[in-house]
Amino acid sequence: MMTDEDYMRIALEEAKKGDMPYGAVLVKDDEIIVRGHNTAQRDNDVTAHAEINVLREFTLKKGCYSLDILNGYTLYTTCEPCPMCASACVWAGVSKIVFGASTQQLIKLGSPQIDLSCEAIVQKGFQDIKITQGILAEDCLALFK
Repeated sequence: MMTDEDYMRIALEEAKKGDMPYGAVLVKDDEIIVRGHNTAQRDNDVTAHAEINVLREFTLKKGCYSLDILNGYTLYTTCEPCPMCASACVWAGVSKIVFGASTQQLIKLGSPQIDLSCEAIVQKGFQDIKITQGILAEDCLALFK
């Protein structure tokens, strides 16, 4: 059985493939379903964040969309989901979000961020999403140095 740290290490490897240092992994029942990284610059698409890319790939594979399509799934992501990505998790019905570096940590490094926590977005939403933060945070922050 893999741990949160194991999945975060996989997300970290994904982050190294992107044009910005963000990676994500979607997991259900100890199985990696989709991996992704940021492709915003490559795709000329400001919405092509790692989390959005993972959600898009999953829903395209499933061939359907519903407000609870990701019920029972955990999204691992190297950094706290931005408001757009957190909202997408609400719309998709992700059950759990696990992230490494926080928005506040990224801001302290000088990385441009929208200063609104993932937790604040989830609390305003209509899904019960559990959030775990700080998993391998220092390793995730190292991607930005």
